[in-house]
Amino acid sequence: MAEGSEPPIDGEPMLTAAAMASVPPQRLPELLARVQSTLADRLESYQQSFECVHDDPDRAVFLVPTDHWEAALEELGLGRRERDAVRRAHNEQLTFLASGTGRRDEFEAALEIRDAVCIGR
Repeated sequence: MAEGSEPPIDGEPMLTAAAMASVPPQRLPELLARVQSTLADRLESYQQSFECVHDDPDRAVFLVPTDHWEAALEELGLGRRERDAVRRAHNEQLTFLASGTGRRDEFEAALEIRDAVCIGR
């Protein structure tokens, strides 16, 4: 993978998302790396436009409107299942991170009306 394209999604959220979106689990890391390459260039814009709910040395996680992924992924030419897998992986990553902070209920409630975007550093 190219520098800056390492997906900011851990293994467990990635496997869950792949299963839920019916995308082969071996395909998802490549999809997430392509998305990360695009998102990494937009980190500053996300910081200015969206609420950051998690920030650590590996990634920043933002809450975005639910229609955000359609526009964000359109330029990559991903199919419906692939787009769904990417969206789910980012949402699952936020839930996974929240489990260790005692904020799981808070973030699950937020994900009922918004989506997560994880951008690796």
